[in-house]
Amino acid sequence: MTKSLFVMHKRFIDLVYPQNVTEEIKKLSDEVAPPMTADELLKNKSILKDVEVLFSGWGGPTFDKELLDAFPHLKAIFYAAGTIKSIVTEEFWERNIKITSAYEANAVPVAEYTLSQILFSLKSGWKFVKEVKENRKYPPKPFHHIAGGYGSTVGLISLSTIGRKVNNLLQNFDVEILAYDPFVNTEEAAQLNVELCSLHEIFERSDVVSLHTPLLPETVGMITGEHFQVMKNDATFINTARGAIIKENELIEVLKERPDLTAILDVTYPEPPTKDSPLYDLSNAIITPHIAGSEGPECGRMGAYMLSEFKRYLNGEQLKWEVSKEKFKTMA
Repeated sequence: MTKSLFVMHKRFIDLVYPQNVTEEIKKLSDEVAPPMTADELLKNKSILKDVEVLFSGWGGPTFDKELLDAFPHLKAIFYAAGTIKSIVTEEFWERNIKITSAYEANAVPVAEYTLSQILFSLKSGWKFVKEVKENRKYPPKPFHHIAGGYGSTVGLISLSTIGRKVNNLLQNFDVEILAYDPFVNTEEAAQLNVELCSLHEIFERSDVVSLHTPLLPETVGMITGEHFQVMKNDATFINTARGAIIKENELIEVLKERPDLTAILDVTYPEPPTKDSPLYDLSNAIITPHIAGSEGPECGRMGAYMLSEFKRYLNGEQLKWEVSKEKFKTMA
C-alpha cells in the first residue's frame, strides 16, 4: 500500500483535513507516522525513506536539496493550500515529483467575497454605512451615487483562476464586464463574455474595479495613482490579490483628494498596515483582515480537493490541479 505522511502546522490540520477526509486518506494509504510539523519532520528524517506521497498545507516544509535527499521514493505532494511559492525550490523541479495544490478550492471563497463586495459597492453600500452613521438619518431619495446592478460596468484585472470564477458569477447579473489580461486573446474573451481593454480603460470606465493579478516581480507596483485618478465618480476599487501590486502610498493620496472613491482592501502592504498608516483614518478605505480566502470550515474544501486528487493518483489518472514548472511561473 502507498506510504503516506501528513506534514503541516498542527493548528490548521483539523481545519484543512477534516476527520472524514483524513479517515478516507488513511484507508487508502499506509501512514508511516502521526501528523507532524515541518520542524518535527526535519528532526526525524529517517522515517522519510519509504514515503511515496506527502499531504501538506499551511506551514509545510520547504523542499530543498537536503530535504529531498531524505525522500528517495517521494512521488507526489498534495498541498491543501493555495500558493506553493514558499515550499518549492529549483531543486524540486529537477526531481520529477508531482505536486498538486488546492488553489482552485481556495479561489472559491475569494470569488464569493469579491462578488459580495461588487454587488454591495454597486449599491454604494459602504458610502451609505458612513453617511447614515455620521448623520444619524437616511439621506433623501433619489440617491444620487448608486450605479446599481443593471447596466453598470465591472472591471476585472487579470482573468486568473479567481478572476475567471468572479467573471462566471457575474454572468448571472445585468452588468457589463471589462477585463485586462495580456495573456487572453479576443477569441477567448468572447467565450468568457468579457470585453478586453487596456488597464487605463478598466479604471476609466468601470463602476467597480476588482484586482486579481498574481504577485510576480513584473506586477509589483503595476497599479499607480494615475489609475485611481481617472476612476469614475463614486467608483470602487477592490483588492483581494496582494497589497504590493498597487502603489499604496499613491492610492492613499488619491483617496484623500477624492472622498467619492471607495477602496476595499482585503490585502495591504505591509500586512497588516503599520499602526501609523493613513488607511486607518480614511473613511473611504475599507480594510478587512485577509478574510477573502478559506476561513473556518471553508478550509475543509481544500483537503477534500486533495483527497480527490489522491484518488486520481492511485487510479493512474491525470491530476486535475497539478502544478507544472511552467504554470508555477505565472501563479500567485
